[in-house]
Amino acid sequence: MKRLRIEHETGFLYESDVAASYNEARMLPGTTDSQFVLNSALEIEPATQVNSFIDYFGTRVSSFDVLSPHRELRITARSLVEVRPRPIAHTGITWDRLAVEVERAVSTVEHLSQTDRTRPHPEVVEIARSIAARHDDPGPAAHDVCMAIGQAVEYVTGVTGVHSTAAEAWEARKGVCQDMAHIAIGALRAVGIPARYVSGYLHPDPNPEVGTAVEGESHAWVEWFAGEWTGFDPTNNTEIGDRHVLVGRGRDYTDVPPLRGVYGGGAKARLQVRVTITREA
Repeated sequence: MKRLRIEHETGFLYESDVAASYNEARMLPGTTDSQFVLNSALEIEPATQVNSFIDYFGTRVSSFDVLSPHRELRITARSLVEVRPRPIAHTGITWDRLAVEVERAVSTVEHLSQTDRTRPHPEVVEIARSIAARHDDPGPAAHDVCMAIGQAVEYVTGVTGVHSTAAEAWEARKGVCQDMAHIAIGALRAVGIPARYVSGYLHPDPNPEVGTAVEGESHAWVEWFAGEWTGFDPTNNTEIGDRHVLVGRGRDYTDVPPLRGVYGGGAKARLQVRVTITREA
């Protein structure tokens, strides 16, 4: 188990004053069966009142308005979280049994349909079907599908954008964690395995020194349902461990952006992001 302190700064610089802005932030982790939030807080400049709620998919949301003219919006999320590894354990469910289990809950059915972001390239569908045909248990099949995607796509920044689709990233065979998660989700759904997008943070060092602050990153991985929900990080081809801090879940990135909002005025906005992670224990 590791104790991680996370500081996530983000916001916008505007070319001129904007009259007002209306925003939602998904930057604070929640307590789950594998992580415990010791403390967390959101700081906003210009100062304003924050309304907090849990969205449909179980993600903590901070909603706020800035109703006075401003040229900069800065949000800083600070969290201290204890995280334990989440090793993969397959349940031994069959494909026929999975099909029955999926239909019993909205939480699994809604993660079986493709979105515009996850709709897979035909080559990805063929890969997923080929792997699924070799397994009687959809759990190991899902694991192998995610590993195949991680091995096939090179991690390269700047090739794709925040609005890129899984099919576009696959054609380039390059992308970032968001792209690999979308490709893997599309592949899993194509063979009848419910899959969801997970957003959070990742400490970049497998063996971080206690007390040393490092530049971290927002990260994305996947969870599939094969009797129970199981996570995997296709970008790093690894199980979800005590370096992964979960913030939100959804059908794709559209459900869990760290910051989303609108503002009044014609000024152009420039996004700023910085994540710092420190292991404290």
